Amino acid sequence: MKKLFSIFAIFLLLFCQTSVIAQEPLKGYVTESDEYKQLGDELFTGRIETLERKDIINMTVSQVLDSSYSAEGDEFFAEVTQDVYGDKGIIIPKGTVAHGMLAGTTEAKRLGRAATLSLSFDYLVTPDGREIPIEGQMTTKLHPVVETGKIVAQDVGYTVAGGAVGGLMALNWLGWEAAIASQGYTLAGGAAIGGAVGLGMALIRKGHEVMIAPGDEIKVKIKTSVDLPVYREDALKQEEILYDGLTVNINNVKHQKDPFGEVNTITLSLLISNMSDKTLSGFDMALENDYGKKFSPSIFGNTKLMYKQVKPGDKVIADVSFAVDNINRKFWLAFYDRRSGEPITKVSVDNAYRTKVSEKTKKKNDKVRASKMKKSYKKEDDFMDMDF
Repeated sequence: MKKLFSIFAIFLLLFCQTSVIAQEPLKGYVTESDEYKQLGDELFTGRIETLERKDIINMTVSQVLDSSYSAEGDEFFAEVTQDVYGDKGIIIPKGTVAHGMLAGTTEAKRLGRAATLSLSFDYLVTPDGREIPIEGQMTTKLHPVVETGKIVAQDVGYTVAGGAVGGLMALNWLGWEAAIASQGYTLAGGAAIGGAVGLGMALIRKGHEVMIAPGDEIKVKIKTSVDLPVYREDALKQEEILYDGLTVNINNVKHQKDPFGEVNTITLSLLISNMSDKTLSGFDMALENDYGKKFSPSIFGNTKLMYKQVKPGDKVIADVSFAVDNINRKFWLAFYDRRSGEPITKVSVDNAYRTKVSEKTKKKNDKVRASKMKKSYKKEDDFMDMDF
């Protein structure tokens, strides 16, 4: 009886497994395939481009990486700050997230040698949820020839400064008479002593620590080739809020330095046509980023629109500047209702940048942002922690 029951139980188990295998996956597979195909048709052109070996992707990190406490193996995420184009269109959009790991660190050393951080990247996650395996690298380490030249230049500065100080000390202690009587040997001797002191300072001087912080743009070199689909232009459009009768066109976007030399200013060239029932002014306007942070117009830019009312029936052409905390984020130009404080219109700066900004202006913006990049990513020393 037990033997018969065992045979029946085995037969029943096999029958159930066969039914699951025969019926369950077929239904799910067909549904997922149709949805994926529809999504692909909406997002991509159907053409394929290759992300080439040695291509460069501009990114900014999501957290602080500091040579004084970050350790090898630490994981972090970075965000792509500029669209990556192939010959046929965009293959990696701005906002794509990269997974990275701290591949190595070195400490600051004597002779002015700076600390270094080496980063590696293994995959990207696009805004549409695709995970793309890559191999990317970035390091703050200078080429040995460049680094040696930089140290020599700094150390010569120390030595020359030391010589000048030594000469002045000899002159102050012994006076002009002694200098003349010794035919300048007192000055030369003082300079030699000062030079020796300066050289000693150069030998014991420790290099600086390095730090990469959110907002700092890094350039990641790709080490492998990857085939990627080309996005449709309209698939990457940011959502906007429109108000009936109010048209706000962003015709140009410039990245600029503020009067203090910081690359934190976005200047928009606007054409506003107000055929709505609202009266607007610069005080109702702000630049809002993808974190919901708002930035009012800058007093260092063109203030014409700030103090002007745009009444129903008015058309205005003006530039307006905004000082922001991170020029690489996504932004919307917004006008707000005075009573409720809610936005009545939000126009995407990124949409305008892709479609209306000329290649010449984009290259100028790239150059301005590159001037912000700290080639050595020098970390400012805390006076209390300075090591001489």
